[in-house]
Amino acid sequence: MFKNQSKPTLTVLATFFAVATHAQANLEVNIGYLQQQMDNGPVLSNIIPDPEDSGLKGAELGINDNNTTGRFLKHKYSLQQFDSENPEELISKASDLYAQGVRFFVIHAQSQTLKDIDKALPDEAVIFNSGSPSDQLRSKECNNSLLHTLPSRAMLTDALAQWLKAKRLNKVLVISGQKVEDKAYTQAFKRAAKRFGLKIVAEKQWDYDTDLRRTAQSEMPLFTQTKEYDVVFVADERGDFGEYVLYNTWLPRPVVGTQGLSPVTWHRVVEQWGAAQLQSRFDKLAKRWMTNEDYASWAAVRSVGEAVTRTNSSDPKVAYEYIRSEKFELAGFKGRKLNYREWNGQLRQPIPLVHPRSLVSQSPQDGFLHPVNELDTLGFDKSEVKCSN
Repeated sequence: MFKNQSKPTLTVLATFFAVATHAQANLEVNIGYLQQQMDNGPVLSNIIPDPEDSGLKGAELGINDNNTTGRFLKHKYSLQQFDSENPEELISKASDLYAQGVRFFVIHAQSQTLKDIDKALPDEAVIFNSGSPSDQLRSKECNNSLLHTLPSRAMLTDALAQWLKAKRLNKVLVISGQKVEDKAYTQAFKRAAKRFGLKIVAEKQWDYDTDLRRTAQSEMPLFTQTKEYDVVFVADERGDFGEYVLYNTWLPRPVVGTQGLSPVTWHRVVEQWGAAQLQSRFDKLAKRWMTNEDYASWAAVRSVGEAVTRTNSSDPKVAYEYIRSEKFELAGFKGRKLNYREWNGQLRQPIPLVHPRSLVSQSPQDGFLHPVNELDTLGFDKSEVKCSN
């Protein structure tokens, strides 16, 4: 609809739409939310743990928002939630929900589990990925049925690389953890560095198992001693060591990446473009801050609501075709109307660059142009994708 809308504005728009539409239908839209519970193992930086219901509360807020508009149009939305550590249980539950008539699914799971659920469900199902940032899902292994509301690692690191280039922090020391996810994040940044003209002066892998809470001041300076660099990039998605790089580097340099200045889907410090209103409503519902996964799940549920409202149909094929069309627009509280890329189903969106207490910037940065849409300077552009959509 429109950015910066408030709750009263939504009500006025919904009422107007109800009056303007000559024939309203009583529609019931059921959305399945499936979440894979992950055992991340012991983490040293565990003072502020991730909420266990991250993602779910965002989906619940999306349902509330859909019903705020929907009640004027005689549209009713509901959420059926299921979580498990076992991928087979999630796949089975997805099939059960489909048999019960559910056609819209929001999946917060690892990429392999997501792909398995996608294979298990008939083509009629509309599936949103709100949990996996995998670049493979957007560039090589993507298919028509998947829509992605969580940004890819490529989008995140492109956003960061643009800022580094704009600030002339061109020489980068890269430090990566040992996990598969850390290596994927590093690979995404190396692609972004090449794309935007940054120079990686050295690349190191953190493979120590010491307790950095006691030894960071002695170990990190020696570990980061290398050629001259302007900035340190850290890839530590789980938080095993990254928090201890800050202020402990051999050269006094800024730290960016998964720690320090970080590119994110969403953060509490985002308050412009009506975001404070979204933050307030989420806090009232969940009694905590909105996470990246919460925002992605909210955007997925709201995408369904927007499509059903605009088409006045709960038919999944009609909704899907509208979502993938140029007509679709989602008011995402990011200063831009959001829509989906036709070539890989990724939701276009600006990327905030934050540290824990402040929004520093938002990418795409000024001056990074694109012939069609500057949001496509973040992540995989059409020519880079090998999917057959």
